[in-house]
Amino acid sequence: MNIQRLISSTPLHVAVGFLAMGGWAVFANAEHGTRAMLVAGLVQGLISAALTFGLKYSVDWMRPRLSRGIGYWVPPLVAICGSALLLVVTHWLSGTPEIAMTIAVPLGVSLSYIFTYNILRQHR
Repeated sequence: MNIQRLISSTPLHVAVGFLAMGGWAVFANAEHGTRAMLVAGLVQGLISAALTFGLKYSVDWMRPRLSRGIGYWVPPLVAICGSALLLVVTHWLSGTPEIAMTIAVPLGVSLSYIFTYNILRQHR
């Protein structure tokens, strides 16, 4: 498998998002017992997998519809605002004790990921 195909693999992006960010949520909620850790990890893992999929495809959909200048920042900005809202609401509804700490890393990673992905895709 060539590296370009691997880098653009949606299933790989989704799996990495689930494992890395779900693991972070487990760590972020460690002081609240096993149940809270596991629920937060599962919720964050599922959200991160869905967000990775959604972020990638929403930017892919928006990018060709916008001019190059505005296309650099609008798609990722729209996608990350939707992500932040989804993360806060879902963790609040699921009873995650440390919402801010739980979503800080995934949101930062998502922001970096989606801006980088969008810029790299602009040059194709």
